[in-house]
Amino acid sequence: MTLTSTHFGSSSWTDAKLLHALEEVVEKELNRHLKVTKDWMPHEYVPFTDGRNFPGFFEDGEAWEKGQSPVTEIGRIALVVNLLTEDNLPSYHHEIASLFGRDGAWGTWVHRWTAEEGRHGIVMRDYLLTSRAVDPDKLEQFRMAHMSEGFESDNSHSMLHSVAYVAFQELATRISHRNTGHQSGDPVCDRMLARIAADENLHMIFYRNLLKAAFEIAPDLTMQAVRDVVVNFRMPGHGMPGFERAAAQMAIGEVYNMRIHHDDVLQPVLRFLKVMEIDGLSPEGVKAQEELGLFMGGLDSEASKFDEKLAARKARMAARAAG
Repeated sequence: MTLTSTHFGSSSWTDAKLLHALEEVVEKELNRHLKVTKDWMPHEYVPFTDGRNFPGFFEDGEAWEKGQSPVTEIGRIALVVNLLTEDNLPSYHHEIASLFGRDGAWGTWVHRWTAEEGRHGIVMRDYLLTSRAVDPDKLEQFRMAHMSEGFESDNSHSMLHSVAYVAFQELATRISHRNTGHQSGDPVCDRMLARIAADENLHMIFYRNLLKAAFEIAPDLTMQAVRDVVVNFRMPGHGMPGFERAAAQMAIGEVYNMRIHHDDVLQPVLRFLKVMEIDGLSPEGVKAQEELGLFMGGLDSEASKFDEKLAARKARMAARAAG
């Protein structure tokens, strides 16, 4: 199918028209996804022989202590953030099902994506409880608090904004999981998170390719959506208890920070889409493109300042350790 932007002017595009126009692309990307994705069993990644009872109904229950797991402190913090993010899957499903619908290729994708994401929460929780990597009581209290708040995306008003957001967010999640595994101090955890990250990468490719098709049919609106999403980007876990403090620790621990966000998440997607090279835009589209370029330049400068602070902090800690 040849996509063309000549069907409607920018003001004529509605969510319903865009959903219809992109249906064939969704079907093609869904078929490609199903060919390349691999089904895997969450239980195969969990060291169940390490498990033992917790206090409660079991007389032999053993209370949780930090020293029971080799997972590092930064690994523990990031694992909790990452799992609580996965836990909110019912809210995410409700949101994308409401936006994309439950019929046709869109509906098939929505349900398939939800089923694949469900594995991530299963395997992470089983690993954390079995390996005693985190305090189980606090984990459950955080889950209840986070899910009780619900979740409303910053982009629920627009299908295009939502597609743009998940194209970046799926990559951000992949990077966060992968770096958490590297920093966890436990090869078992690293292997599990690498498996999850592989799924997230395929999800990113699906949405990124969909965003590319949207640029072909509605370039001005898509450029404005990408500008809005990039400038206002927040991770979906921003509403969880203690998120700001955890995010700051993850930034220092090099799990996820401004430099990683700029270099490993925003730039690869924008480069793939050749966003700064798109021409023939309306004045609104050109303005969005220019604002996007300015924002990325500013973010790069801010990331460089963060890099300097981080390097100075490492030097201080090294000097302290040597002294």
